[in-house]
Amino acid sequence: MEPPAGAGLPGPGAGLSRSRRSSLSWGSNISHSFRQQGLQQDTDDPFRRGSASSSRRHDDDEENLRWAALEKLPTYDRMRRAVLVADHNLQGYAGGNDNGLVEIEHLASGEGGRSLLERVFQDDSERFLRRLRDRVDRVGIELPAIEVRYEDLSIEVDAFAGSSALPTLWNVTANFLQSLIGRLASSNKKTINILQHVNGILKPSRLTLLLGPPSSGKSTLMKALTGKLDKSLKVSGSITYCGHTFAEFYPERTSAYVSQYDLHNAEMTVRETLDFSRRCLGIGARYDMLAELAKRERDAGIKPDPEIDAYMKATAVQGQETNIITDLTLKVLGLDICADTMIGDDMIRGISGGQKKRVTTGEMLTGPARALFMDEISTGLDSSSTFQIVKYVKQLVHVMNETVMISLLQPPPETYNLFDDIILLSEGYIVYHGPRENILEFFESSGFRCP
Repeated sequence: MEPPAGAGLPGPGAGLSRSRRSSLSWGSNISHSFRQQGLQQDTDDPFRRGSASSSRRHDDDEENLRWAALEKLPTYDRMRRAVLVADHNLQGYAGGNDNGLVEIEHLASGEGGRSLLERVFQDDSERFLRRLRDRVDRVGIELPAIEVRYEDLSIEVDAFAGSSALPTLWNVTANFLQSLIGRLASSNKKTINILQHVNGILKPSRLTLLLGPPSSGKSTLMKALTGKLDKSLKVSGSITYCGHTFAEFYPERTSAYVSQYDLHNAEMTVRETLDFSRRCLGIGARYDMLAELAKRERDAGIKPDPEIDAYMKATAVQGQETNIITDLTLKVLGLDICADTMIGDDMIRGISGGQKKRVTTGEMLTGPARALFMDEISTGLDSSSTFQIVKYVKQLVHVMNETVMISLLQPPPETYNLFDDIILLSEGYIVYHGPRENILEFFESSGFRCP
């Protein structure tokens, strides 16, 4: 009788005598052989490996059948279902489909969305972003890139100066009358130049740091580049996005300005605040891009990563109170520990000042903007939190091809080294705008050597 398949494999007892080897059963030899290969096998079941392979083939066949069922659906239905076979925790969100597909509307929010996020994120933001970018690159879709140019930009304001500075009732009345007379007689009128003939280019995939002392015009420059300047300011020069002026498109749909002031509803929780901001900002072109992506993959016969496919479809769901994008923002900003805590104010106990600053940043990160202008986001944050936030933004810029300018006061060296370009403002003028590596060489050539 011939020994069963696999009995001739070398085992731990291969060097023993012939009589000793003959005393060992075939089942024992197979067991030792499988253990050597790292498999947990039972000595009484030498065919267990075959059954495991059969089980894997069955799972693969089941997944292929589900992908085939998904491809047969119309585009509208296909965008609202996903294939997630391996995770039984997510199968409860299948929504009762006969074909076993997961309903995206049930998966985009709540515990289902958080379970999916844990699977795709895994505390490695760069790897997660790379997986998103790789799927887009496989079918030849180019992510939108925004180049912001400002040429000969000047901003000034007319101010009326009073002679009494102390805020007493008499001085306030006197200053009001002086300003009224000044408007009529053009006396006590003073023109303040905030920005004076500045020029620059913000390129995609480049993280830019804006530096300057207080009152140097940093906030004014950022507001000007996002179209949020006060109407009383006098503006000259041009600002273009990829060659288009503000009159040709809506800058609010393309760019976002993160204010340095934390203005929130004190009685809303952190999650509710971010969800409200996400619903106001909308999803932009996520749905259209995902529909084109799915069409190209079907035409090319490409089967996408099931987890990434489910995540991207979940981000394109509208009309829900919460979304997986909110969970991602909470996670990358370290706000998941206080997600259900009220913001609070002077009368209501809530989150800390540093957490409020991160909520302000997160409000804009939940939107679809491709150009971000972040003003003093490190106020109230420790150096470690600032480093982690800027590090994630840098990965977002380099992997997803976004355009970001961040204004910081006295950034620590490790945070400063994360930036690609530096803009230095002083008294309304741009002193330097270029790569971070060349700034010391530039000032040394001008006679200013670092001590």
